[in-house]
Amino acid sequence: MLIFIIRRIILMVPTIIIISIISFIIIQAPPGDYVTAYIARVQASTNQLLKQEAIEALRARYGVDQPVYVQYFKWVWRILHGDLGMSMQWNQPVSTLIAERVPWSILLASLALVFVYAVSIPIGMLSATHQYSIRDYIFTFIGFIGLALPNFLLALVFLWLYFVYTGNAALGLFSPEFQNATWLPKLVDLLKHLWMPIIIIGTAGTAGTIRVMRANLLDELQKPYVMMARAKGLSERKVLYKYPFRIAINPIISTIGWILPALISGEVLVSLVLGIPTIGPLFLNSLLMQDMYLAGSIVFILSLLTVIGTLISDILLAWVDPRIRESI
Repeated sequence: MLIFIIRRIILMVPTIIIISIISFIIIQAPPGDYVTAYIARVQASTNQLLKQEAIEALRARYGVDQPVYVQYFKWVWRILHGDLGMSMQWNQPVSTLIAERVPWSILLASLALVFVYAVSIPIGMLSATHQYSIRDYIFTFIGFIGLALPNFLLALVFLWLYFVYTGNAALGLFSPEFQNATWLPKLVDLLKHLWMPIIIIGTAGTAGTIRVMRANLLDELQKPYVMMARAKGLSERKVLYKYPFRIAINPIISTIGWILPALISGEVLVSLVLGIPTIGPLFLNSLLMQDMYLAGSIVFILSLLTVIGTLISDILLAWVDPRIRESI
């Protein structure tokens, strides 16, 4: 098991290097750069053309006058020394901007992940063990609605319903009167606001996981070893949890590496609608403004989360499934 984990960690190093290269290339792919967009905004607001010397000075100041590969190696060198560079738009260190918002993103994504598994796994099991029942049809219908309904539209619906029934706008994570309150009242107010984004962000993941769990468990329940266990007189609960559940949950465990960054990136529009200070709106704005160091750092962090999540998935799979442990 230890060798398996070490081997996976070693494989993470070239994967992260390749991801960083691809991330930087993608950020640089659109025509122009931050200075080009900045010059266009200045000239549109002043109705005056900037001199070529001023343009060259701006390009040298922000480092966009150098080839892409030189910019990439400078960026990587800074990352190795704990510096993600300066945000061109905000004129602040990228690490400072991200540090202010990453905790909220991780909090929402983690709670949404718990919500997804806590709701979807029991419902998927119930649908599989009561196939073609009224409950199965109801959960299947709700699952399809959850998959089809965009998160930002669901956020708008929740905002409207909340305003209709309470007369207040559910924007942000704190009510205005609790912005400068002590930690206990502020925590209570935070908990009152957290439930809405957690449900909205986790809806699509919950709907998809219900379908996966139902299909996997139905496939396992039809296999001969389950019929043999029932024939021996084992209780239905023991028959279900002994092997079918442990095997059916494997594909869900294997997707942890994809779900966590998907939840973080999926909350971009939800955070914009609900006014939540997460990394999503910051990322979208950095892409629109072509702030390459900020956008590239966020893409790199999301990719790193994917790699770490995949490592966690591999470890959990080896722990849950004896067949995987024996093949290590």
